[in-house]
Amino acid sequence: MSGHFKPHTVQMSFGQHYIDAAAARRSFYVELNKVMNWETMRHQLVEDYPVGKRVRGQKAYGPLLLFKMLLVGQWHKLSDRELELYVWDTLSARHFCGLAIEDTVPDHSTISRFRTRLVSVGAWDRLLETVNDQLRARGMAVTVGAIVDTSLTESPYSPKGGGRMAVAEDRTERDPEEVRDEVVYHATKQQTHPNADHDGRWVRKRNKIIYGYKKHVATDEAGMILAVHTTPANEHDSRGLVPLIQKVDTPHRQEVLADKGYKSKANDEFLAVCGSRSRIMHKGYRNRPMTAVQAAQNREISRKRWVVERTFGSLKRWFDSGSTQLKGLQKVHAEHVMEAIAHNLKRFPRIAMSPG
Repeated sequence: MSGHFKPHTVQMSFGQHYIDAAAARRSFYVELNKVMNWETMRHQLVEDYPVGKRVRGQKAYGPLLLFKMLLVGQWHKLSDRELELYVWDTLSARHFCGLAIEDTVPDHSTISRFRTRLVSVGAWDRLLETVNDQLRARGMAVTVGAIVDTSLTESPYSPKGGGRMAVAEDRTERDPEEVRDEVVYHATKQQTHPNADHDGRWVRKRNKIIYGYKKHVATDEAGMILAVHTTPANEHDSRGLVPLIQKVDTPHRQEVLADKGYKSKANDEFLAVCGSRSRIMHKGYRNRPMTAVQAAQNREISRKRWVVERTFGSLKRWFDSGSTQLKGLQKVHAEHVMEAIAHNLKRFPRIAMSPG
């Protein structure tokens, strides 16, 4: 299968000696190459990206090279165009990606096609699982619980112009009439605003109106990301729990901690069927306030949820998480998963330095 891909230069040159010496000073990449079995990743990627696209008779770039480039782009907050130039100019990035100094760098359109291909075959969640399996084999602790939370991702591609529909309040269930109005609204806007992202939705949170998506994340007790699920921004939190937890390995399902936005009878029943202990915070109702025991349980759960909140803080600080330049729910989900992979590799305790 590897014969389908563009071979990298093997002959050692003075330039290659220089690139190797420069790469050795970038300890993050060196340590990462010690931790990760890239050959395992290559085999999985080849299944999802078996041949690639030939251009002017040249063999396609291999998927591991393109995947590593996406990692570099995530760590350095780069667009596809910026990433192409960065790898051309940065010796340590070239070395990490497996490019000799004489090799050409994939252009931004090749990177984009690679991402889209992995989206089309549903590869992203499997890639996160594979990376986590490798980190566990290298000593990442296996904890029994999953801690769940959500954040918003803003899209600049909202349908502009008049006639904006009523905006849902975050964490508020919508009635069927509102949902029908929303479908009609976006069907109309697809005709008048074809370049908008019609998978996103409006939501109001803390008096701010946002158009985009909602990212549900499950972490372990150390803050490493176990799974990601993406929905339109106005979908109620509680609807994201089941598809998120279904992606989490069984050992991490023994208990599930989440805030009261995830509380519902259906979610508690789902966790019971899974053999999981529901640690979703209790809600108080108008005619049925919380008991003292429930309030105490909420305080205990709240004390543990700082872990996932720290993870969201790291995603924001490291990757400017919270906005996207991609269109469509599946591509935005791919970006969310790529953030998770880049986060886990950066946070893994054996990797002491940031990428440079």
